[in-house]
Amino acid sequence: METTDDTEKKNGLSAKDVSLKSMIVSAVWISVLTIAKAFWVLISDKTFGLTMNEIVLSGIIMAAVFSPVYLSIILEKIKDIKIG
Repeated sequence: METTDDTEKKNGLSAKDVSLKSMIVSAVWISVLTIAKAFWVLISDKTFGLTMNEIVLSGIIMAAVFSPVYLSIILEKIKDIKIG
């Protein structure tokens, strides 16, 4: 039977790497849209399409989508402790 470490090595990506990348992407998402909203007044007379609440909420949701990855890691460690 393959262990999780063997599976991660075959796939090339670990769960922690995927979660870290998703957090970085969401932070960049929030930063870029916030800067765009700040400078939108100089570019156009119309209001920016998103409110700050929507920008932050969308970034949090993008990061939260990958939070079950951490939960699965923790549950796997607990399972290993009970078995071993």
